[in-house]
Amino acid sequence: MTTTRLELPEAVQLVAGTWSVPTGALDLKLEDSYTGTTVGAAAESDAESVEQAAAAAWAAYENGSWADLGPEGRATILEAVADALEPELERLCALESFATGVPIRQTSIVGIIVPGAFRLAAGMLRAGVLSDQLTSDAGNTVEVHRLPLGPALCLVPWNAPAPMAAHKVASALAAGAPVILKPSEYAPYGTTELARVVGRVLAEHDVDPGVFQLVQGGSSVGGRLVRDARIRAVSFTGGALGGKAVAAACAEDFTALQLELGGNNPLVIMPDADPAAAARAAADLLTTLNGQWCRALGRLVLPAAIADEVLGLTLERLAALNVGDPLDPETDLGPIVHSGHLARLREEIADREGAGGVAHASTPLPGGPGAFLAPTLLTGVPSDAATEEVFGPVATVHTYETEAEALALANGTPFGLEGYVVGTDTDRALALARKVRAGEVKVNGSTIMSLHLMSPRPAWGFSGLGEEGTVETIRIFTGARVVGVEGMSALHGR
Repeated sequence: MTTTRLELPEAVQLVAGTWSVPTGALDLKLEDSYTGTTVGAAAESDAESVEQAAAAAWAAYENGSWADLGPEGRATILEAVADALEPELERLCALESFATGVPIRQTSIVGIIVPGAFRLAAGMLRAGVLSDQLTSDAGNTVEVHRLPLGPALCLVPWNAPAPMAAHKVASALAAGAPVILKPSEYAPYGTTELARVVGRVLAEHDVDPGVFQLVQGGSSVGGRLVRDARIRAVSFTGGALGGKAVAAACAEDFTALQLELGGNNPLVIMPDADPAAAARAAADLLTTLNGQWCRALGRLVLPAAIADEVLGLTLERLAALNVGDPLDPETDLGPIVHSGHLARLREEIADREGAGGVAHASTPLPGGPGAFLAPTLLTGVPSDAATEEVFGPVATVHTYETEAEALALANGTPFGLEGYVVGTDTDRALALARKVRAGEVKVNGSTIMSLHLMSPRPAWGFSGLGEEGTVETIRIFTGARVVGVEGMSALHGR
């Protein structure tokens, strides 16, 4: 598929070792969101292909050849995948920018995760994350083995698809689990190219073709696989409604599940904060990945005394953004992923205006048909009318007089993914951060990266279930088996 700006790969599938074009199509037109043109229909794997994929994954799990390679053998192949991905990175990042509208300057940074995830997973295997030894009271060795639960399903969203796919797939393969990967129907390109490399390297190492497979499609394909009893572990990143459906389906067969869902993330500005630093954090969190990421700014919580100043400085920063083609390295802010999502965001803004909000936007947008939206801050929205995630460059602004009020505003949603606190007195800011109900809370920071490579990425409340992380995601696909010699009767002592 060709556009005037980029050669796009066809959204193919890999099932039981065979690449093919899916025979189905969704009622969804994929777009070049910068030009507003349609580039084709979203592909969907048919029911027969999905059944073949599940059967091949189960057969690969049953024969055990991938798990039997052991941590060292799997690590070697994962490193070969990383090596093969390195020269593809520039193209992958361009495909991600085209599909999502995120500026290539940002996808090029986040894209480092793609080969890095496979290299890191290999390192964790060599560090022994899948085994442990304890000593019993009787002096005997007790072995703890973390073994693959069975075939794994990785469901990837559209906002940073290839990096998230790499993290999930590398973790599942490290765990010894056969993997079926399904990218978002909105952004299949980068993930499809990632899958080409993974599939090729595994084939070169004579790995069973059921160990890694790729299917395409929407919720019906994902749902069919989630409800398949042969799938024993699911990792899903996406919206709350999809997450609830996945969780309900997994409950039927007690399928292991990890969910990372949305967040209506607070940024609390302390009374002693530098207004310029506060504005920089607010603008960054509002516009990173075009505001289309689960850890973006949702609620800007400001001390009443400096609220107008911080809001004004934030709007000044937003007015200076260079908005345009996401493939242009000079672009700061690109278009929204799809015209359909843009329409939803405008409805969300209108809903909040209907609740009493006043929209503030200062970013100049290019003319033409692209799916652009000026980053928007809404003042005057009651806290209880601003509890839901928007998933775009839109946030509500709330003011407070006391720190207790600030904390209540920060915790005033059912979500708990990320929180941010900015203040000059670091100890005071940390004290408040420790009370924010979220899986991670950053003080004086606003990047997309985690606080530490080895720290977990938990999700509280409606933000998900379980923990992601360098070690945590590998272990989500495993079950522990404990083996040892007891050597005595617990009841009689002989």
